[in-house]
Amino acid sequence: MTSPAARLSPVYTGLPLTVFEWMSGLARESGAINLGQGFPDAPPPAQLTQAVVRALHERSQHYPPMAGLPELRDAVAAFYAREQGLALSRDAVIVTSGATEAVAASILAVVSPGDEVLLFAPAYDAYAPMVRRAGGVPVFVPLAPPLWAYDEAQIRAAITPRTRALILNDPLNPAGTVASAADLAMLARLCIEHDLIAICDEVWEMVRFDGVPHRSLLAEPGMAERTVKIGSAGKIFGATGWKVGWMVAAPDMAAVLAKAHQFLTFTTPPMLQWAVAEGLADAALPPAILAEWATSRRALIDGLAAAGFAVAANAATWFACIDLAASGIALDDRTFSERLVREAGVASIPISALWEGDGGPTTIVRLCHCKPIAMIDDAVARLERFRDGV
Repeated sequence: MTSPAARLSPVYTGLPLTVFEWMSGLARESGAINLGQGFPDAPPPAQLTQAVVRALHERSQHYPPMAGLPELRDAVAAFYAREQGLALSRDAVIVTSGATEAVAASILAVVSPGDEVLLFAPAYDAYAPMVRRAGGVPVFVPLAPPLWAYDEAQIRAAITPRTRALILNDPLNPAGTVASAADLAMLARLCIEHDLIAICDEVWEMVRFDGVPHRSLLAEPGMAERTVKIGSAGKIFGATGWKVGWMVAAPDMAAVLAKAHQFLTFTTPPMLQWAVAEGLADAALPPAILAEWATSRRALIDGLAAAGFAVAANAATWFACIDLAASGIALDDRTFSERLVREAGVASIPISALWEGDGGPTTIVRLCHCKPIAMIDDAVARLERFRDGV
């Protein structure tokens, strides 16, 4: 008799443990410094925590509206008007329990069985399983290091009559690179030409260190009616455990996205929503947090360079990548990462784990920089000793 487990969804039965949980698990087991999974060690700003506590005492703790508290939906619209010049209404915003849920709801609302969805590799490892669970077919378009540029000819070659959507992660995790104005114009042109919907994972939009305001694909001419823009309070405020995210789309599209969302998490804790609304209204808060991350980022990048590692240039995210081959290390990224956590006590992420199929880079490792300076200095010293030993 076949076991019940063998009859579960094939999308998940053969799926390995996510690389983030795998590396974090090794870090927990060994007491290693975790520069793998992306999260700050510091708590969110005190004013946000105080706002949560205040809401617990003064506001309702029962189900908020499925689409999100009106206060937060208004705050998201006002935030994007202030930061990115987008003209949005409350009806364009659907609050979700984190950005990953927003990605899932977007895919479920957009993708029908047999639809093809373009993914740019390396890709967040949740995208492809979600597309498959919706009955779609992920089609990977590779991006090549160190620039990770979008090649129009490759993208055009991947589009077929079955292509329904593309998922754009900009700024790009894990590389930390940002799509150029020419890239965005080209992607918009292709979406319009082939009638594609763009699901834009823009959670790193405020974690930029180049001083350039983020521009969304949604803002490109002709894209407002065919784009889902996804944001995350966890990334803006360093509150990853709060799991407060949102989808932004034209109101008629947002209404359908909400129908997918209602059968996933349905809603998000109201006290967290009220606190995020307060945070988004404070124009001084995101830059202050970013300044702290800029300091720890510089400590990691400078420390790695001084230790002889080749650090790839980037402009955004909580991550820095090192090229093992360019650093004179003759190990592939998976071997390096596993040995590093076990032998040196530092967890990292091998970029090949965010790549499906053959032909991907196997010598690039991602490290998280939004950590205390003392922790970063300790980790860099361990990396240097490990490097000298291999």
